[in-house]
Amino acid sequence: MTRVTLLAGGVGGAKLAEGLAEIHEVSLTVIGNVGDDEEFHGLWVSPDIDTMLYTLSGRVNRDQGWGLADESNRALEMLNCLGTNTWMFLGDRDFGLHIYRTERLRSGDRPSDILADIASKFGINSKIVLPTDARVQTRVLTDEGWLSFQEYFVRERCQPEVLELSYNGLESSKITPEAEQALMETELIVIAPSNPLVSILPILKIPGFHTVLQKATAPILAVSPLIAGKALKGPADRMLTSLNYRADAVGVAHFYENIAAHFLMDSNDVELSDEVSKLGMKPYTADILMPDLAGKVRVAHEILEIYKTISRVGSKC
Repeated sequence: MTRVTLLAGGVGGAKLAEGLAEIHEVSLTVIGNVGDDEEFHGLWVSPDIDTMLYTLSGRVNRDQGWGLADESNRALEMLNCLGTNTWMFLGDRDFGLHIYRTERLRSGDRPSDILADIASKFGINSKIVLPTDARVQTRVLTDEGWLSFQEYFVRERCQPEVLELSYNGLESSKITPEAEQALMETELIVIAPSNPLVSILPILKIPGFHTVLQKATAPILAVSPLIAGKALKGPADRMLTSLNYRADAVGVAHFYENIAAHFLMDSNDVELSDEVSKLGMKPYTADILMPDLAGKVRVAHEILEIYKTISRVGSKC
């Protein structure tokens, strides 16, 4: 049994998590992103965490990669009828989860404990842990001013140019004991093919997180979310370009060059291997497209094969 800790956000992170969870020889812990959390209709919503919960419990809407399958939206229809702004889609059963989370938060329960209880009730065998119990929220500066991440991502459909990013609440946050334990006790740390700017950096920037990564003895492998310079889902490529980063695998590798010693990118980007090597990272290439469950499991197996190679040569980050 190989202990794997996955840093993940968004649909790409959930896909890889599902692939790893399908392999019986893997004991998986996911450290999820809370940077896109926001309050809607008086309820605290955690989109990335909920996507992970729905995916690993088999409840996810596979056509869109998020939300629940066979969902209805009568609650939103009523809110819309009453004149409430309903640009953030929340399904009826989805509302149930948000009500449960919010009631427990108002009772003073610890966010990490709430998440653990939800995962248990959903029958999830893998662990999903929070990087922090504090509220850390990604903010996006555009020509229209500062927006919450959900305003940018959902309401504005990622159309405005991104001028700057900030992560509110970092100064009062700290790494959770669960996340620290996962990093220190794991055999392999994987950074998922998630948007580095809004799914991974809100995790890495939490005070104490990078220090724990440096102390961890497990090798660290980052997976590119771009194939041939394009994001398969989401605005990662356009965000990188607008913030003057390279929108390709090398640009992504730059974010992790002082963190990960190993980097997996798609076979279509094999010509970038030398540039990744110059960053001090060992490059690997494979078909990292995950269009279905078989693709997710294939990529997970590729990662395990890389881990075996790393273990044979005794390399670590």
